[in-house]
Amino acid sequence: MMKRFISVLLLMGLLQFAGAQQRPQYTQYIFNNYILNPAISGIENYIDVKAGYRSQWQGLDGAPETSYISVHAPLGKNFLYGTSTSVPQSGGTNPNSRSYVQTYMASEPHHGVGFHVVSDKAGPITRTDINATYAYHMGLSSNVNLSLGVAAGVSKIYLDRSRIVLEDPSDIAIGTGDYNQLRPDISAGVWLYGPRYFVGAAAQQLLSTPISFSDDETYDQGKKVPHMFISAGYKVYLGDDFAVMPSVMVKIVSPVPASVDVNLKMAYRDKFWMGGSYRKDDAFAAMAGFNVGSFMNIGYSYDFTTSGLNTVSNGSHEIVLGVFLNNRYKVSCPQKSW
Repeated sequence: MMKRFISVLLLMGLLQFAGAQQRPQYTQYIFNNYILNPAISGIENYIDVKAGYRSQWQGLDGAPETSYISVHAPLGKNFLYGTSTSVPQSGGTNPNSRSYVQTYMASEPHHGVGFHVVSDKAGPITRTDINATYAYHMGLSSNVNLSLGVAAGVSKIYLDRSRIVLEDPSDIAIGTGDYNQLRPDISAGVWLYGPRYFVGAAAQQLLSTPISFSDDETYDQGKKVPHMFISAGYKVYLGDDFAVMPSVMVKIVSPVPASVDVNLKMAYRDKFWMGGSYRKDDAFAAMAGFNVGSFMNIGYSYDFTTSGLNTVSNGSHEIVLGVFLNNRYKVSCPQKSW
């Protein structure tokens, strides 16, 4: 009972902005950056479908659980009848080989669209986000692209009062009114990419709408705050079959300190990859994944908690399944997003 009460306090602190992020935590965002940045919409020349599930802080009552599905694809006749993203028939050069740099061509200018649905549950609070995305990709040179993207949608926030135990049942912080709240949401992003690098920035929750479950309008309410994600990565070729891809992401959510993720991923041809990640003051993670022909891929990660929660947490599990639809060029490994 005490553990549940503590969890409730932490979660209500989240909504009142007492020192925590409001969007879900991901370890395998490097496997699906689209979930963070709408500018990636339509970056490949197939319909990219991904489903993910994350169970965070195993063993802790009320710990966060996140699941999502995302779908995005390029638009236009070039995508339907030609190579909108400049990938030859049968997938072209293995993107993890050195010769890929020599044959790489920037994507032709094109539009991309998509959507994603994210459900995040933590203790008595469940949040569901539904967003549609749009991006435009333009060539800055023969092998460099820049894309700009936006996302718009709604957030549904639900409070399960049956899971809350209060010392004072009449506490004005928890009222008896609407259990569900719908809030509009807007995000924007930019993504610069070439054969060996990417640099991106995205801002989520640009509308600072209020969040409160109190019946008393004079009671101090919380609100949604913007989240900024800045990321960059570089591909280093090791021989003809191996590539190492270090990357970093900085997450900025005022007023808490910035969060920094450092990743290292090693890939063998277009077959499989493994890597590790470090999130400052939070966790180390081990990751691995493989591609199944030109139809699907799968990735798994496990977080070893290093924060004070390691005394009650057994770590975090995350799995992501990807499917390539309308993959008429038989690409078996992402060519533009790695």
